Amino acid sequence: MNFNRELKWMSSSCHSSCHLGLAFARPGDKKMPDHKIFSMKFSKIYSLYVQKADKKNRTEDEVIQIICWLTAYDSNGLTKQIAGSNDLATFFAEAPEVNPNASLIKGVVCGVRVEEVEDPLMRKIRYLDKLIDELAKGKPMEKILRS
Repeated sequence: MNFNRELKWMSSSCHSSCHLGLAFARPGDKKMPDHKIFSMKFSKIYSLYVQKADKKNRTEDEVIQIICWLTAYDSNGLTKQIAGSNDLATFFAEAPEVNPNASLIKGVVCGVRVEEVEDPLMRKIRYLDKLIDELAKGKPMEKILRS
């Protein structure tokens, strides 16, 4: 059964795989007007990704490689996004393209299968979350990048 899943803000003390303090609402929850994560600054999310990778002895360069693979930003474009004040919605809207192999990203983030996320923007965000989770779990870059 495919349910419409929505983002629900949780306390920042969440220490599960929901590394950004986010989780999905469950079926039957009331519809939220907007997803708060859409308006979060990309630079803040980026720093959280780097921190997560660093804690697991992975590098910022690997985080950059993952983001560029998914979004087709070049290094200059990504540097501008990190330095700028764009939110996640704008970050993905301005991305040159989403990697055609992104649909190969499968699995669970915060208890929800990424391939079942209906909202296209939320799915892209969850794809990125899943890739960073794989990096933190020690998966080789060749497998993370679906090459």
